[in-house]
Amino acid sequence: MSVTVRFAPSPTGDIHIGNVRTALFNWLHARRHGGRFILRFDDTDTQRSRQRHADAIQADLHWLGIDPDVTVHQSARFATYAAAVERLKAAGLLYPCYETPDELERRRKLRLARRLPPVYGREALMLDPAERARLEAEGRRPHWRFLLPNFADDPQRPARTEITWDDIVRGPQTVDLASLSDPVLVRADGSYLYTLPSVVDDAEMGVSDVIRGDDHVTNTGAQIALFRALGHTPPRFGHHNLLTTASGEGLSKRSGALSVGALRAAGIEPMAIASLAVLIGTARPVAPVASLDALARDFDPAMASKSPARFDPAELEALNRALLHAMPFDAAAPRLAALGIADPRAAPFWLAVRGNLDSFSEVEDWWRIVTRGPQETPALSDDDRAFVREALALLPPEPWDGTTWRVWTDAVKRATGREGRALFLPLRLALTGRPSGPELADLLPLLGREGTLARRP
Repeated sequence: MSVTVRFAPSPTGDIHIGNVRTALFNWLHARRHGGRFILRFDDTDTQRSRQRHADAIQADLHWLGIDPDVTVHQSARFATYAAAVERLKAAGLLYPCYETPDELERRRKLRLARRLPPVYGREALMLDPAERARLEAEGRRPHWRFLLPNFADDPQRPARTEITWDDIVRGPQTVDLASLSDPVLVRADGSYLYTLPSVVDDAEMGVSDVIRGDDHVTNTGAQIALFRALGHTPPRFGHHNLLTTASGEGLSKRSGALSVGALRAAGIEPMAIASLAVLIGTARPVAPVASLDALARDFDPAMASKSPARFDPAELEALNRALLHAMPFDAAAPRLAALGIADPRAAPFWLAVRGNLDSFSEVEDWWRIVTRGPQETPALSDDDRAFVREALALLPPEPWDGTTWRVWTDAVKRATGREGRALFLPLRLALTGRPSGPELADLLPLLGREGTLARRP
């Protein structure tokens, strides 16, 4: 099966972890089937779309490991959409409407009061040319609606018309077109709403599978009808469950703390974001996965449940720690080198400190401690200071290895009578300036005898 998917963000702000879920569902689906991934910027709203947002989205996706096969801007395709509009008008499937938002809202409330579905009543279809001319003479400009094929002979008498599809995620789905308003495709200012450019582009770009959030399920019925009206075979559709905040609220671009950029700045690893974004709200346990290739091997869009998935930042932080604690030196080495940590001690240093990291950036602090000592003078009592000096006088000769710490502390116990916390804590504070951290048995060979003696309080 040849698979082509697309991710179509609006470049009006930063993408967040909920957007990442959709991008990854598409990316992993394409990878698993050897397919293509299209990044298509929905930037037809020229007033709100910004190139800087498009650049930031592309950079965020690259950081996550998602590199598109094709990148497209819908703002460069207006002529294509205009041609589709003319085809629909010529077929009598796109008609002008002149109602204001207030008029539409009053009609909606009136229909609800009469216990009727709150759908558009197609009043504009009843206007004759003279009435349309009068409205335009008053300064009104029409918006244009797509006439849904939900009637036999009289569009004023819609009848149940089922659109069905086998959803990639949710299984068999049905939408009754009679329950929908004719969708607006073109605004009064001539700009396009999401539906028309999306359908035209999916058809022309050979998109085979559309995977998106389940807030689009109802829209899919109208879009399938539009594909057919333009003479195209609809793609397969899949609708995954959405992420919400821990309190159940939907994510939006206003959720700045959950944007990819903010999470990256906070030290969250890309695979922590990917692991949580894909696995939460599915039949699989949420666990750290080391690479997108590993995530793709067992990926199936149908593993998503039908209920919203609640996102907990604490779970993301736990995944981040687990990934760092298990990261092999080969994976960490280029990033360590970028920080100037590239001498022969780099490998044992990484293995010593990784189990204490909440974020990768903390390695800089530990490298500074190993190579230069504590940043501040350790707060030791007079008794502890004297104890540390006595202990340092008992340091064994080099060479040092993983057994040196035990040899040294056994000698210190015999000489001073101290043991347990009374022995270990003053030594840790003197050597690192911190009350906790990596095993001193691992750090001591990195410090060396000379470096250890240099920390004499």
